[in-house]
Amino acid sequence: MTPVSTAAILSKPRSPEAARVLPDLACWLEQRGVTVLLDVNSASYINSSDGFPREQVPDGTQLVIVLGGDGTLLSAARAIAGRDIPIFAVNLGGLGFLTAIKIGELYPQLEQALNGSLQFERRQMLLTELWRSGKKLACYEGLNDMVLAKAEIARMIDLEVVVDDSFVCVYKADGLIVATPTGSTAYSLSAGGPIILPSVAAWAITPICPHTLTNRPVIVPDTSVIEVRVLASDHATYLTIDGQVGELLKETDRVVCRRSDHSISLVRPPNLLFFDVLREKLKWGGR
Repeated sequence: MTPVSTAAILSKPRSPEAARVLPDLACWLEQRGVTVLLDVNSASYINSSDGFPREQVPDGTQLVIVLGGDGTLLSAARAIAGRDIPIFAVNLGGLGFLTAIKIGELYPQLEQALNGSLQFERRQMLLTELWRSGKKLACYEGLNDMVLAKAEIARMIDLEVVVDDSFVCVYKADGLIVATPTGSTAYSLSAGGPIILPSVAAWAITPICPHTLTNRPVIVPDTSVIEVRVLASDHATYLTIDGQVGELLKETDRVVCRRSDHSISLVRPPNLLFFDVLREKLKWGGR
């Protein structure tokens, strides 16, 4: 990682903690000769109207500092849009699997990041395509997962799944999750899916409350193409990417998931191992 001269800050909206931290952080960066770019939420905390939309991280940015939680980081990952810009994610509360840097470590860790001495790890992104009547209607990039969920109260939906042209089954369930290793500790975990180490090249296919109790999560290589055909009626199924963007689907729509050409780089504190994060966040036993 090269020394940083321009950094963008993306903040969680309506966050008293971000509002408290940001003015001092911006001043600290400017004192070190770093040009600071603020998204709209961050600019509002210093009563400025000069902020960029969160979805459009400006070109020339060398580091993205995220103040918030995992949700803020997920939107930052999509905003980077495949550009090789490291993300320095600061946890301002909550569970924070991805935002591993604690507020008390902010300045020491950031000092190292600006000097180019911190390491980072790659996280693979998932590409999701929506097809209708033979035409591709939309294409989404996600870091965590693609979710198909029922849009109606007390109604299950039918979803036909094919992996690499091999028929898997028709799930009758509340929904279905295709999760990356990064997303395996998010919604998929809550639905009974497996935890996948970030270094493992795999996707998890996790049904949500399946009618057939023997329907269990399945792990497939991340080279696989996963196709889900919607058998439910129009507007009974909702597609979401990372829990943040999506749309209602129609009967016979096809959702195709595959490995994206893009990944993100997360700045990680030194000597922080994945199992250290699991023990802390999931309250596993220590020694």
